[in-house]
Amino acid sequence: MDKETGLLQILILIISLVVVCESRVVKVPPGPLVHVEGQPVSIRCDVSNYEGPSDQDFDWSMIIKVNQQLKIISTFDRTFTDPSVEDRVNSGDISVNKLGDATAELKFKKVRATDSGVYRCSTPSTDSVISGNYYADVELKVIGDSLKVAPVISKSAVSEGESVDLQCSITRGFTGHTFLSVTWSVKRENNPADDILTFGPDDKINVGTSYTQQYADGGFQLDLRGGGFYGLVLKGVKPTDQGVYSCTAREWVRQGVDGKNWLKILERTEEMGKVVVTPTAQSLMVTVAKNTTLNVEDALNLTCTVAANGLASLSLELMWLVRSIDGSGSPKVLIHVGRDGRLQSGSEAVGLVRVNAANFRLILPKVQSSDSGLYSCVVKAWLPQGNEKWYQAAEKTSDPVQVLVTHLEPKLKVTLETSLTPQFTNDPTELRCKVTELLNLQDGRLGVTWSYSANIPGDVSQKKVTIASLNEDGALITGSQYQQRLESGDIAISRRDPNIFILRMLQTRDVDMGSYMCSVTVWNPSRQGGWEKGIDVQSTPVIVQWSPKMPVLQVLAHRVREASSGGSTFEMSCQVTGQNLQNPGYSVLILFEQTLGGKSRKVLSLSPDSVLQLEEWSEPSRIDSVVLEKTGQLEYRFRLYGAQVSDRGFYYCIVTAWMRDQSQDWIKGITAESNKIEIAFTDTGPVFNISIQSEATNVLSGDTVKIKCIMSPVGTVPNPGDVAFDVRWFQNSGRAVDNGGVAPLVSMDRWGVVKKAGLNDSTQCSLERSDWHTFVLTVHKTNNGYMGEYYCTATPWLLSPATGTWTRGQDLSSAPVFLAVKVELWESLKMPISYGVVSAVIAGLLSVLLGLLVAHCCFSRNPLHSPRPRNKLIDLEMD
Repeated sequence: MDKETGLLQILILIISLVVVCESRVVKVPPGPLVHVEGQPVSIRCDVSNYEGPSDQDFDWSMIIKVNQQLKIISTFDRTFTDPSVEDRVNSGDISVNKLGDATAELKFKKVRATDSGVYRCSTPSTDSVISGNYYADVELKVIGDSLKVAPVISKSAVSEGESVDLQCSITRGFTGHTFLSVTWSVKRENNPADDILTFGPDDKINVGTSYTQQYADGGFQLDLRGGGFYGLVLKGVKPTDQGVYSCTAREWVRQGVDGKNWLKILERTEEMGKVVVTPTAQSLMVTVAKNTTLNVEDALNLTCTVAANGLASLSLELMWLVRSIDGSGSPKVLIHVGRDGRLQSGSEAVGLVRVNAANFRLILPKVQSSDSGLYSCVVKAWLPQGNEKWYQAAEKTSDPVQVLVTHLEPKLKVTLETSLTPQFTNDPTELRCKVTELLNLQDGRLGVTWSYSANIPGDVSQKKVTIASLNEDGALITGSQYQQRLESGDIAISRRDPNIFILRMLQTRDVDMGSYMCSVTVWNPSRQGGWEKGIDVQSTPVIVQWSPKMPVLQVLAHRVREASSGGSTFEMSCQVTGQNLQNPGYSVLILFEQTLGGKSRKVLSLSPDSVLQLEEWSEPSRIDSVVLEKTGQLEYRFRLYGAQVSDRGFYYCIVTAWMRDQSQDWIKGITAESNKIEIAFTDTGPVFNISIQSEATNVLSGDTVKIKCIMSPVGTVPNPGDVAFDVRWFQNSGRAVDNGGVAPLVSMDRWGVVKKAGLNDSTQCSLERSDWHTFVLTVHKTNNGYMGEYYCTATPWLLSPATGTWTRGQDLSSAPVFLAVKVELWESLKMPISYGVVSAVIAGLLSVLLGLLVAHCCFSRNPLHSPRPRNKLIDLEMD
């Protein structure tokens, strides 16, 4: 009995735990819920772990006193609402909204201060057993809109580099359960407002993405004095900081069970005003005193005055520059002082003194004439950027002032004359530039510049081109158009005496005719150790001109010996006539045309140095059959031995005149072409037709096939001993050779020498001559690689009984024949089956042999085994 009682108690306990775990749960958000008067408010209510239908009803009421409630609204009973709030419910100011079967929310369109209180969400029971909670309470606090923002900007117009205080005074009437955040923003022209920094609501600082680096550099900081005062100090403002600033205050409440979520309940934004930043570049002014004239050895004092807004906060970097008095060339740096006051560059002879914050004085003692020029002052203004960084805010250069140092300028006279005048093209020319009446040069030097113009003097459109110059150190500076001729030595520039300059052209060209002029420059020593350009005196132009005579070249070809038949010799002479050519050399090129006006082919050539060269005459057996030689001062002869039928056509020569330059290299001149001489003997030899015959066109793989190439004479049959053939067999496999043709499969020359192609499969072919005009191609053991078209070509050679020479005839080409190779089924399977049978037999024999060997080695020699006697008597021991 006790045991049964114990089991019953355990069962009741388990059932109780299950009931507790599955009890109904009604949940509302944790309170208090703080909202601002006039804002929409919704309170959510959820029910779970219930029995009955899935769709649940909700009743909302407000706790007035203990055990006393003000019924507000129900999802089930329309008469549930108390008359005091019935108007608000009917107008929709208060409503209930089902978000699901087990979720509903109480909504206020505009919550009132009198709506503050504790609200209860109840769910009627649909459970079979009452368990859990059937309502939940939450407190709603409605506060008034008392948030006020009073922004102030300390100074709305500032200079670049100054600081700006953005002050926000924030007051509010209710502080319980709410938290405050402050955001400073700026709006620039045509851009949306950009948040700079936000403080709160959790006393944290959030910096805008565009201001992260500025905040890290200390560009702005918070000023939290307390008592509702919030300040943001912008340090070292830049022109980019200009804009309309505003201050935004927000009230927040914590939300969620853990209170980590924030809910904004109120926001107020007030415009602080526009901040105008005057750039340093706009206010920076740099000036230098007026022009001055000094004598040599006087002291130069120039003052650079700097003015700018906030000058005391600027770090100034200063340079003094000087350029030539005419403003040409790049300026030179006399002295350079950094923003830290350290000397960056400058000469020891130049001094710089800072008189006060705005004045810098340049001191140059004992000026020379080279110190004349345009002086200017360059000032760079630097501002701090935080973390010991600086940035350049502005740079200004003063207007240049002229400093003129009087000195006795050198005087000189320049004359140009022609000491060597050309009479013909390629004659030398020499011009002499002479300096006379030279005064006051002292320690100066002279330089010269030679120039050329294709136009005559006085022409308005005259354009001068610089040939070359000798600078103050005597170094040659070449002009771009004459650089190659100067480097090759065709033009030479020299200085013969201290006051005489020479221009010499070794070979004057037609394009060199024109106007020449020399310009002499005086160079004076400079304070910096170099040289300053002084006066420049030009000569009167000199015209170099002659009556050019155009070179004339003519070539006449005539036949010396005519090739009347095949194998005879052809000889042609080329007579050259030249005029207005100075010591020319001639090159001769012999060309051949098969038809008049057709494509020409180069035969051989002779250079001006009499070097003979074969051009496109590439027949190995006939290399020595063409000759070109010089037979006279202006005559060249071309000779062709053993003329063939293929040599018939038109022959002519092209002659080019060459002249030597100053380095004795040949320069190409005029070219002339001769008339054309024809070789047109009649071919009286036999004519052949070529044909091809095959004993079979469809063969099996492995068969042997013979194909005949037959040359049949047309008309008179020649003596077989007087005819020979070069025969070539081709297969259309597309095997190309380097020259773009097709490699022959096999060939036989007229001497009977057989040559095969270098490919591996060509070794299965052979070629033989069955009679004097029949050639047989034999293909052994055919396979798929031999399938295709076959054709032969032949070149007949005829022996001349009179001269004993061989004459080549026209190339012949046969029609193609197609060879098809078939593969039978048994033939394709015979080899694999044979290999398989042989392999199986060998494997079986090896297995038997291995078994016998193992049995013999492992059992016949076992010392523990005693063979039984073969007689029928039993051993006594066994008995």
